[in-house]
Amino acid sequence: MKKKLSIFIIMLFILFILIYPQDCVKAAANGLILWYENILPALLPFTIFSNILIQSGYLDDMIHAAGPVLDRLFFHHPQAAYPIISGFCFGFPIGSKTTADLLREKKLTLQEANILCAMCNNISPVFVSSYLLLSSLKLYNRTFATYAILYLPPLLTGLFLLRLTKSLPAKKNPASVSSLNFQIIDAGIMNGFETLLKLGGYIMLFSLLSQMCLRLAGTNEPAFLCLTGITEITNGIHAIAQSPVCPSAWKYPLLVGITAFGGLSGIAQTASMVKGTGISMRFYVGFRLLQTAISMLLAAVLF
Repeated sequence: MKKKLSIFIIMLFILFILIYPQDCVKAAANGLILWYENILPALLPFTIFSNILIQSGYLDDMIHAAGPVLDRLFFHHPQAAYPIISGFCFGFPIGSKTTADLLREKKLTLQEANILCAMCNNISPVFVSSYLLLSSLKLYNRTFATYAILYLPPLLTGLFLLRLTKSLPAKKNPASVSSLNFQIIDAGIMNGFETLLKLGGYIMLFSLLSQMCLRLAGTNEPAFLCLTGITEITNGIHAIAQSPVCPSAWKYPLLVGITAFGGLSGIAQTASMVKGTGISMRFYVGFRLLQTAISMLLAAVLF
């Protein structure tokens, strides 16, 4: 059944490209411009330095130095500090990428990685404040309230779940084996570019899918808004914010919910980041759906 569905989707893409080539070129160009102008410069430097930090062993030294503080702050999971801090500060998909990298290096248990991937893989604060609130909704006084609505539910839920899990046994007085050389730097650069190229491909594909949704919905704007919002959040936010059909009072909670969920594009990109690690995408999707419901409810009640 899964194989037949995959073949059907691929054939649908091919037919769409053949029937509407101009739409496909425009959608692909928009996706690649979004990746080149916003995603690549924002995430590539941090991705490279993150790879170098982990591979060189310097991250272990930093966690060991701050161990007593991190141990209390993150409920005896000091190794969770890096994906939590990097994920919440730099946003999606850094949370899932750093978690997967630490799991591959055997610095996290699979249970810890499942929780961290789900709780840290949020849309970045810069995207929320600039694109969602200022550019789309013209809301200039809800930045910190929106941060609280979007980031506190996954953070508190994740910390609660971490408190119920066991961490890896602590190493007593580990000898420092950290080092930095051009081999590690080269590997970090290549891994960073590989990661960002994958993201660019997914953004382009889901831009095509969003354009396909527009054609399938036709003149049915509510259907188009639903399909676009679920598929890819950048296009979904823009479409709902500009829509005369969607009531103004609904726009803020709807767009907060879309942002909390991350879209099917976000799920696909996350699956690509954690491929081969054993991290559960079923748990990830369930966690995101729960946080979407909580954030939408808070947005509707508070505003």
